[in-house]
Amino acid sequence: MTSESAPGGRLLAVDWGDKRIGLAISDELGLLASPVGIIARRAGKRPPLAELMRQAESLGARGYVFGLPLDPSGDETDRSREVREVAGKLVARQALPVRLVDERFTTSAALRSIREQGGSTRGRKGDVDAMAACVLLETVLRATAQGVGMGEVVEAGGEGGSGEPLQG
Repeated sequence: MTSESAPGGRLLAVDWGDKRIGLAISDELGLLASPVGIIARRAGKRPPLAELMRQAESLGARGYVFGLPLDPSGDETDRSREVREVAGKLVARQALPVRLVDERFTTSAALRSIREQGGSTRGRKGDVDAMAACVLLETVLRATAQGVGMGEVVEAGGEGGSGEPLQG
């Protein structure tokens, strides 16, 4: 994310799942990412956009980073199309910028991180989802610190990303 899309503020990372949405927030300086929990989803219900916006407001977020779940070869999936649609709806409902960033392997990195810290992942699916969002956000923050933009900006009026990767 560039300073234009998140002026002096925190970024909220979103790991979108069927049952849970993992969340992580950056610090004001854009140096550190911390997991902040999950939003539970209910099968057959609309995406919890209002709750996501409440979380962003309560955490002082100035922009969103959605993980885009592509398949291992980088192709679209049913879930990535769902994330694009949700991100488009979010942009239409509020003013904060939204980016889609390739999230391949964030869950496996989160699992590895928890295990390396001596923790068990058994019965901790919510923790894993929040940590996956944190891994995604850390990747974005590192790239930003090196002057490299990541992901696709979601434009108002669209169903998802612009389709154009950001250049640093």
